[in-house]
Amino acid sequence: MNQSVPTYEVDRLWPKPLPENWLLGDVSGVAVDRHDNIWVIHRPGALDATEAGAAQDPPASECCVPAPPVICFNPAGEVIHTLGGIGKVPNWPQNEHGIYVDDSDNVWTGSNGREDHVVHKLTMDGKLLLTIGELGKTSGSNDKKHLGQPADITVDDAANEVYIADGYGNRRIIVFDSNTGEYKRHWGSFGEVPVDGPLDPYDPSKPTIRSFRNPVHSVRIANDGLVYATDRTNDRIQVFQKDGTFVAETFIRRETRGAGSAWDTELSRDPDQTWIFVADGTNFKVWILNRKTLEIVGSFGRGGRAAGEFLMVHNVAIDSQSNLYTVEVRHGQRVQKFVAR
Repeated sequence: MNQSVPTYEVDRLWPKPLPENWLLGDVSGVAVDRHDNIWVIHRPGALDATEAGAAQDPPASECCVPAPPVICFNPAGEVIHTLGGIGKVPNWPQNEHGIYVDDSDNVWTGSNGREDHVVHKLTMDGKLLLTIGELGKTSGSNDKKHLGQPADITVDDAANEVYIADGYGNRRIIVFDSNTGEYKRHWGSFGEVPVDGPLDPYDPSKPTIRSFRNPVHSVRIANDGLVYATDRTNDRIQVFQKDGTFVAETFIRRETRGAGSAWDTELSRDPDQTWIFVADGTNFKVWILNRKTLEIVGSFGRGGRAAGEFLMVHNVAIDSQSNLYTVEVRHGQRVQKFVAR
């Protein structure tokens, strides 16, 4: 039986107000754990002196202070965990980017600053378990040890493998052992060996190129083992098998220039994972795709600052009740909940 395309309505009262005079900077990642808690990562350093007036020395205003970089909300929207930050975790990056929580409740974080070439694996109370990559060290898309401004992470728990969208500096998906950090494999667009170097400016009227553009912005694994990677400024999603074999690609508003249209993907929670949700920060929308055909079948959102609108929607995540959570960078700087109707 055919399923109707899902529809969503914003929950204007979610989350609850942040405690302790906290304020969010650019919110650059969102994930839902197995308990239906919602995790976000943001950039405290993105707040300027006016926004974080209470954190100046001496304080310039009553409000506000930067929130810890990783915040966990329960389903009611209350803060229940925080972690991370410079001085709190060894080799914490300057510019936070991407978050994932695996089935063992480990929290994975990425980074995309110029010298930020690390992915961290932490416990829920912030203890560092594993670091992949090194701050300040990168050497291209075929290096098996170092990363290049890794944007996003997902974990194949059954195989004990972590997939990294690597990312802002490199042009690949790379896979490591999620317990030891041992290198497993990597690939570029179309499953080919990635190539670094200059590319012609994006032109939607020309044939698709056989290279990811920076950034390779997100990676997700479906229950059937298909791997989805967003090639943001090429306006496309590419689909692979877990060994890197290319399966298919689809374009999201291919006429989009600038920062591109394919920012993040999330998969619906029905057994067949019928729908793909795509965050599009340039067009200020979340697109809904039929996963079987990879065709756009719906969308929600529009540009604006009101609840339910977007300014640079960056990531999207889903809970067990099919509610969606979105986060925004730059002028948005917030997390929103959209209730499945």
